[in-house]
Amino acid sequence: MSTTPKGIARAIIVLTTVTAAVMELIDTSIVNVALSEMSGSLGVNIEDVSWVITAYAIANVIIIPLTGFLASYFGRKNYYIVSMIIFTAASYMCGQSNNLVELIAWRFVQGIGGGALLSTSQSILFDAFEPKDRPIAAGLFGMGIVLGPTLGPTLGGYIIDHSSWPLIFMINIPIGIIATLLAFYFVDKKPDEGKNKANIKIDYTGILLLMAGIGCLQYVLERGQSEDWLNSESIRICGTVAIVGLISFIIYELNIKQPAVNLRLLGNRNLAFTTIFTFVAGFGLFTSIFIFPVLAQRVLGFTAFETGYALLVPTMAAVILMPFIGKMMSKGVTPVPLIFIGYILFAVYAFMSASLSPDVGRDDFFWPLVIRSVGIALCQLPLINQAVVGLEPKDYPTGISLNNMIRQLGGAVGIAVANNYVSSRYAQHRSDLVSAMPAGSAQITERVSAISNGIIAKTGDVAGATTKAYASLSLAVDKQAYYLSYLDAFRLIGIFFLLVIPLVVFLRVKKKSAAEIASTVKAVGESH
Repeated sequence: MSTTPKGIARAIIVLTTVTAAVMELIDTSIVNVALSEMSGSLGVNIEDVSWVITAYAIANVIIIPLTGFLASYFGRKNYYIVSMIIFTAASYMCGQSNNLVELIAWRFVQGIGGGALLSTSQSILFDAFEPKDRPIAAGLFGMGIVLGPTLGPTLGGYIIDHSSWPLIFMINIPIGIIATLLAFYFVDKKPDEGKNKANIKIDYTGILLLMAGIGCLQYVLERGQSEDWLNSESIRICGTVAIVGLISFIIYELNIKQPAVNLRLLGNRNLAFTTIFTFVAGFGLFTSIFIFPVLAQRVLGFTAFETGYALLVPTMAAVILMPFIGKMMSKGVTPVPLIFIGYILFAVYAFMSASLSPDVGRDDFFWPLVIRSVGIALCQLPLINQAVVGLEPKDYPTGISLNNMIRQLGGAVGIAVANNYVSSRYAQHRSDLVSAMPAGSAQITERVSAISNGIIAKTGDVAGATTKAYASLSLAVDKQAYYLSYLDAFRLIGIFFLLVIPLVVFLRVKKKSAAEIASTVKAVGESH
């Protein structure tokens, strides 16, 4: 007899799980359009406040591979509800934060709850459907995965335009409370939930090494440029801890029976190469959705809402495509050509964005962003599917969890690299621009005179007009230097995608039986 929920009960589970997952995904990007306001409010620069994004991503990277273990240890329903409470409470504390350190700390806690929320939501959603209907669940969840990160900037933009940045966190509270109550009353426990604790050994050492290695690596990537790399004692210390921590983590995880992350699976050639593609996909997806809002607001003068709206509308292309791609995958369509086309399209998007002129309007980004969305849709599910080709069914959950961790790590590293790259390129571009306009040249003198006359005409301030004119000219140079730097960052993303495309020849293609397809879909639901 079927034990899957029916009617209203199933509808509530679908609504609860998809809403919870979308809420978590919105929070990966909702702060992107608020960086300028947050930096001003907290008295820090944009490069420092980007840690609010990175802390969340690091927490996701740490918790995702541990989700299966924690759900087994505590019971899936209990773990899901507690994760939702942690996410909601941390959202409140983020909104109440008065300084950057406090905000970063609570964003990390929010990411711990959110990463678990995303993984467990899909598992619960898939269990609400019979195996034959799980492609429907995959389509529903896939739409949420694509829509969530892009809905974030739009919602965040509206809030920033009409209120203040703390509200971007506080809106999670009523949604979190309702979702928690619905999960408590409508999500059923599995018969064996939380009853196998005696057989599970917690890998404390592996977890601590992972946290130390990734945390210090992120600090080095984020702060290296501003602290002059190895000339900084903190960078040297964190760099050493990162190297020792990650190497120790790899060695330790390969030599124990119950590792927190089963790295032995990377001995499978297909999974190893798939993780490279997944890392670059995470690098591109998260970095592009970080760069665009900052470019649009800092340089092009878009409002926060205009920035979010410019991202949202083109993304609907991916939302429409996802269910069709999920259905194709469920019928055994080979994923490798889809991955190849998706990467080509994402590279095209990056180079199109890198060639736009400074006077672009919102509509000029439409087609590049549509191409980006189609590229995302073609990569997302095929990469998850490709991660398990050649693995035993029992290793599907671990393989997919490892792949998801690598995607989040790619995003965290990507944002850090982009920050440093923009900073470095800004300094170079500003130097080049200033060199091209030497002080005392006829061009500079004429420009300063024109600006000064304009200031005098408006304010009557003859004495201070020249000083203000030079300040205005300096700001214009800054703006142009930043513009060129962000274009360089888009170009860097495109290069990364082009470099990995030839590796597609190493991806294994295997025709799956109906039973294997069903197993893969189930594994995706339990491990995403």
